[in-house]
Order: sequence, then structure tokens, then C-alpha cells
Amino acid sequence: MTSLAHGRSAPDACSVLWDNLEAPAYGTASVARFWVALEQEGPWGRDAARESHLAPDVGDQLTRACADAGGRLILVRRPGVHPDRHTPQSHRVFVAWSGEAPWLLSGTVADPAELLHRIDPELLGTGDREAAMRRWPELAPAEPVLLVCTNAKRDVCCAVRGRPVAAGAAERQPGRVWECSHTGGHRFAPTGILLPHGQTLARLDTDLAAQTVDAAADGQLPRLLLGTVHDRGRSALPPQAQAAESFVRAEIGETDLTALATVSAPSAGGRWLAGVTHADGRHWNVEVRREVGPAELPASCGKGAAPVTTWHTTLLAPDRTTAPT
Repeated sequence: MTSLAHGRSAPDACSVLWDNLEAPAYGTASVARFWVALEQEGPWGRDAARESHLAPDVGDQLTRACADAGGRLILVRRPGVHPDRHTPQSHRVFVAWSGEAPWLLSGTVADPAELLHRIDPELLGTGDREAAMRRWPELAPAEPVLLVCTNAKRDVCCAVRGRPVAAGAAERQPGRVWECSHTGGHRFAPTGILLPHGQTLARLDTDLAAQTVDAAADGQLPRLLLGTVHDRGRSALPPQAQAAESFVRAEIGETDLTALATVSAPSAGGRWLAGVTHADGRHWNVEVRREVGPAELPASCGKGAAPVTTWHTTLLAPDRTTAPT
């Protein structure tokens, strides 16, 4: 395993322990078909949407509405110093669909409470870009952005390892890299989410983060991010399908972010069967199983050790691994 950046984390930090174990990241992305990323400067608590300068009732309503429709609200802020200030400002908003044919729109609000009537999470859950723009006409298409988790109150690894990566990458890709609140998986810090694709990444460093933004402009993922070290999966898929798709992506060296489509279904013995199809017609059948132990590690800093759970993938026959003629 390569490209593991320990930063200045303590030797017993959760992400360092998981790096040392060389635990695979497949199938660990947060599940969300769409994302609403709201700019909120200042400090964030453990539950950022309810513990920040964002009005708690607004954060709660937006969080619940997005989750109920299969999406996720996440807070973002520009990399750098975050003073504890309450001065009014406009708030940047990114609205992303991460399913088939992903798209990203952006706008601003003077007051985050405006989002309660400017967006319709149920509508966003359908992936209808034009309908989203009709509801909020000021939204405009945006270039892909990378969100790097820096939510220290949720896990110290995200701050110690995430903030330098976000700051360094933002210097090289101004306006395209943002700090974000909890994404899940701090044991894989520094973590990132590439919008609109929902591609979720592990163990980033500044170079990889900047390369990710650069490649995403052409709908690509850097080849260095393929494989178990960095690829956590695509958020629009359930975990077992994420693992299968990431496995196939690495096997064939596919960097096109929209080239693969994956479906999965339960099988006998607590396993899943997944079908991964390439845009060119190739198809792979993958068996996915969840394995527990034998190692025990904390999933988060400050938590007790628990058996490590990982996804394992096996290519099955028959499969059509060449494009039809």
C-alpha cells in the first residue's frame, strides 16, 4: 500500500492505525443520491448543521428533509482561519445530483433559511436538473468541486490531517476545494467527496486533492486514486455495490467517472451479487461479502477497539469482459 500520509497525527489516532493495517476503503462512502452543500463560516460542533452559527432549527429541517429524500446536507467553508464571527454574509450553495448523468448547480443565499423554500429535496431526489432550476432560477451550472472533511469536533483526525490538505489544494485550485463537515469514515482521513459525482476518497494528500479537481474538469479520476487505498466508492450506490464498482474500476484501470453503472442484490450466506456494466457494453459479475476481523481497531478517535469490517470482492463467471462486436 502506498501514498499514506500520516501528517502530524498521534501514533494512536484512528486514521493512522487504519493506515498501518492497510485496511481497504472499498464500500465505505456515505450513501446519498444528491447533496446540498451550504457555506457556513465559523466553528462547527460535532453535529455541524445543529451546532454552528447556522440556526439550529434551519439545520435540523434541512438535514431531515434531505435525508428523507435520499440525499444529504453538508456544511462547507473556505479553507483557512475560521474566526468565531456572526457578521452577515452571503452563503454559497452547491446542489449536486450524484446518480446517473450527474450534475452540479450553484447559487447564493443571504440567509440559509431561504433554502427551506428554494429547494425541494423530494424533487432533487429524482435527479431532475431542469425542475431544480425552475424552482430556483438563480442556480447556475458549476465546475466540479472537492470537499475535504475538517470537522474536528467529530474526529480530530479530520482536522489535523484534513485542513492542511484542503488549504494546500485550494491554493492550487482556487474556489474548487472546500472544507466540509462530517462525511463519515474519519478512519480514512484525509477524506474527500467529489461533487457532483459523489465519488468519495480516502487518504488524500495535497497533490492528490489538486489532481482530483484538475481531472474532474474532464470527467476523469486520477489513476493514482484507483484501488483499495483511496477509492471509498460512489455515494449514489449502497455499500456492496460501491465495493463491486470500485473493484472493477481498479481491475480495468477505468478513470472515466461516468463509465460504470452498478446494481446489486442479496445472495445466500449474507453475500451480494453485483452487476457492473461499462458504457461500451462490457459487463462483470461480482460477488461481494462482508468480513469481520480478526483485527480490532477504533472506528473513531476516542472510541474503543472493535472488530474491523471490510468488503471483499470476487469476479464471477460468466462475465462479458470485452465489448460486443
